[in-house]
Amino acid sequence: MNTPTLIKTDPWLAPFNSEITSRISHYQAKRNKIIQHSGSVTDFANAHHYYGLHKLNSEWIFRELAPNAQSIFLIGEFTNWEQDANFELKNIGNGNWEISLPLDVIKHEDKYKLLIKWNGGEGYRIPAYANRVIQDEKTLGYDAQVWEPEKNFKWSDQNFVPANDMPLIYEAHVGMASEEGKVASYTEFENNILPRIKNLGYNTIQFMAIQEHPYYGSFGYHVSNFFASSSRFGTPEELKSLINKAHELGITVIMDIVHSHAVKNELEGIGAFDGTDHLYFHGGAKGNHPAWDSRLFNYGKDNVLQFLLSNCKYWLEEFHFDGYRFDGVTSMLYHNHGLEVNFTEYSNYFNGATDFDSISYLTLANEVIHEVKPTAITIAEEMSGYPGLAGKIKEGGVGFDYRLSMGIPDFWIKLIKEKQDEDWSVDHLFHELNQHRAEEKIIAYAESHDQALVGDKTIIFRLADKEMYDSMAIHTPSLVIDRAIAMHKMIRLITASTSNGGYLNFMGNEFGHPEWIDFPREGNNFSFHYARRQWGLADHPDLRYKYLERFDKAMIELINDKHLLTHPCYKHFGNDHDQVLAFSRGDYLFVFNFNPDRSFSDYGIPTSIGKYTPVLSTDQSDFGGFNRTEINYLYYTQPLPYNREHHQLLLYLPARTAIILKKEAIRSVH
Repeated sequence: MNTPTLIKTDPWLAPFNSEITSRISHYQAKRNKIIQHSGSVTDFANAHHYYGLHKLNSEWIFRELAPNAQSIFLIGEFTNWEQDANFELKNIGNGNWEISLPLDVIKHEDKYKLLIKWNGGEGYRIPAYANRVIQDEKTLGYDAQVWEPEKNFKWSDQNFVPANDMPLIYEAHVGMASEEGKVASYTEFENNILPRIKNLGYNTIQFMAIQEHPYYGSFGYHVSNFFASSSRFGTPEELKSLINKAHELGITVIMDIVHSHAVKNELEGIGAFDGTDHLYFHGGAKGNHPAWDSRLFNYGKDNVLQFLLSNCKYWLEEFHFDGYRFDGVTSMLYHNHGLEVNFTEYSNYFNGATDFDSISYLTLANEVIHEVKPTAITIAEEMSGYPGLAGKIKEGGVGFDYRLSMGIPDFWIKLIKEKQDEDWSVDHLFHELNQHRAEEKIIAYAESHDQALVGDKTIIFRLADKEMYDSMAIHTPSLVIDRAIAMHKMIRLITASTSNGGYLNFMGNEFGHPEWIDFPREGNNFSFHYARRQWGLADHPDLRYKYLERFDKAMIELINDKHLLTHPCYKHFGNDHDQVLAFSRGDYLFVFNFNPDRSFSDYGIPTSIGKYTPVLSTDQSDFGGFNRTEINYLYYTQPLPYNREHHQLLLYLPARTAIILKKEAIRSVH
């Protein structure tokens, strides 16, 4: 094999050329095997059209894969939940089972499951490809449900084009999107939250917890039924309506897809599905995640590849999702799941550490997704910075469009906790925010849902602490709140404006939501108080939350309208002593003064010759600032006194303030 472009781009990878080419060869061998068997990778990913319950012509057809089964019965409301010989599946070979039934035997909304018998035991199971799973209100157990409504959902998004070149992502959880203490619905999100997101200017929504999961508090990351949208939020048609409406508003919709592990549950999920522990997962201890209390897929098995690749295709086709954020990718990449590894040198990625089977799956998944929907976005939630993860497949990469830059929120937490404001290094800050591999684009974020969970603190709460409860009224003086609001705006602006790709915000954090997230559980008396969003705080005219929301809206709209993140980020100036930093993107110059108590007059910022107009300042009174900067004032660059061939802007830089200036075109005079 020729040297991959990945290694040519990064010569430090040369010592690991053999392992990288072996990884690529492993993927190519898997791909060739699939093509020989199915004709194409996308045709291979059609298992959801074969397995499960389908209405075909004048009958129902149900199929399931269960190689260890000795007999399988379809049971449900149509059999009075009893074993019936008329509903016994036939073994049709290769581990597949099938039954055909007249149309009048089963009807829409009937509940059902499987009774699978094997040598030495039996158990009730929900079909692996079930597309609707609901919880019984009395028993709290789960059943599959026949879902064949008379009228198919009518889509109207044929002309929608996703924002895949610069996603500005609003990370959202449908269930906790209500201000009331309850589980909110798809319809409520469509009616109440979509307009807020549109108004804020975000061009992409990332939905968590869509795949069915038995434990609400898992945030959707312990999936039981991979082809079923969570029924606790509503029906499949209501989810489709939500996505369709988002598309009408010009908003891209991606989904958190969980293929890194699965819930252990057997009655609700696919654990021990046919009586064995290795139908979908690694057998024995290897099949259990040491930190997540969940099961680990065996990506080396053809049926697992087909199950997961079909799942990727299913959500794109059936629900018109525009792509995925793949959860837990670090765990998938390494045999040790990335646990207790710092990834401080290249050898941590190689020397037998990587799992070729899982990386081959991820590469195939990216191939399928982009073939089914060429405009789709794929994002890897990955903290190690694995070389080539967000590189092109043809260049030796794994094929993700973006990597979630998980080190940035950790950096902010460490900085806020361990450094006094006056000790912040702007040069170090800029370096940390600009770290990424040459071949990859990233999604930057200051905080996501992870930083808002109970036991942790959001950025605003780290900055303001208990003052949040007493001093957020606009007429209540508080130096602590003044600092928190100023820093909150600057942290989010510099995180977003330095990103090499896109930006993410968790819902409510744009206005500094004051409390953590804690789902109903025994430890909090099953309260919904912390599993909701207090939108009224941002809407209240007498509270300062409105200032943070207004600034976030202005920031996102400017970045989106001018496509700023598609331009290279050039550093112009950094002075650690003064804590002043300047960089540009396209025609826009960003100037930050992180100094907590020193304002500067006529501060020289080196830049190209021209005239500049301030278009946004964190110090505007509309954003809770003190109006110490002038907007729409025209600045002309001045020659440097010691080198008149170079120019500078002389600016007034108030303490704890950031300013964005636009370089204006200079008209030629004839």
